[in-house]
Amino acid sequence: MSMTRVILVYGCIAGIVLVASLGVAVVIGQSHDIAGMAFGYLTMLIALSMVFVGVKRYRDDQLGGVIRFGTAFLLGLGISLVASAFYVLGWEAYMASTDYSFAEKYAAAMLEAQREAGASAEEIAAARAQMDGFVSLYANPLYRMAMTFTELAPIALLVTLVSALLLRNPRFMAAGGGPS
Repeated sequence: MSMTRVILVYGCIAGIVLVASLGVAVVIGQSHDIAGMAFGYLTMLIALSMVFVGVKRYRDDQLGGVIRFGTAFLLGLGISLVASAFYVLGWEAYMASTDYSFAEKYAAAMLEAQREAGASAEEIAAARAQMDGFVSLYANPLYRMAMTFTELAPIALLVTLVSALLLRNPRFMAAGGGPS
């Protein structure tokens, strides 16, 4: 399997898992609390485990069990970029299906949380101005897609880095499955 094929296959698998998790989040109701964030980042980590699997498979099947850090890192980065494209396009599809109302609903929820927390009129006015700026920026598709990409990018980079560091050692999870 060529490097390009590994990137596409494992990137698409990771991307499908990411889009499916977006669908689950929408069905169960998006929450912006710690549990909702934990669910989101956990599913990102699970999906991005395909970086590790893809790099290991390429190392073992194509390179005889030995891969250099740079090759492993670039391969993982490619898988991550394909997965990220799925994630961004999945979010854009969700946005289109909801008439691009996410930013307004998010801003309203944040302002309501301020009110419930007992914020002063001045604090609420400042928060409203900040949320109005957010809504305005989020209406720009390039800004929105960049923001969506940056949700996943740090985790993708970390998983790619750890995978490349671990798998550059030919004794780590060596092909054949026996202890080394």
